[in-house]
Amino acid sequence: MGDMEEMDLKARALLYFQRFSLKDINGLADMFANNIWLEDWENEARGKAEVLGINQQIFDNVLNIIVSPGYLYQEDYIVTATLLIWVYDLNNNLEIIKVCDIIEFDYDGKIKSIRAYKG
Repeated sequence: MGDMEEMDLKARALLYFQRFSLKDINGLADMFANNIWLEDWENEARGKAEVLGINQQIFDNVLNIIVSPGYLYQEDYIVTATLLIWVYDLNNNLEIIKVCDIIEFDYDGKIKSIRAYKG
């Protein structure tokens, strides 16, 4: 992937947000490197199975979740994104969370780390 253009990684990040919003666990699995590492304000997980487990847990505990990207910045293999995440709980109550994601890709375009900060 060494010749991948900047827009390709931003596009891959947008695809990740779209698949997350669709609760597409298989689509996410395709995007993750086997040794992916996730850290957010509630969880830390290592390895594809663990990270997918955290994602599935999130999906099971919400009626709907919509990731709305704002700014995306790219430096080398890292995309930083400002996000509004619209979370509808199981009673359909809405919470909007401001988040900053730092997503690192490997040379094959797979996501190797996600660090999410609640703002």
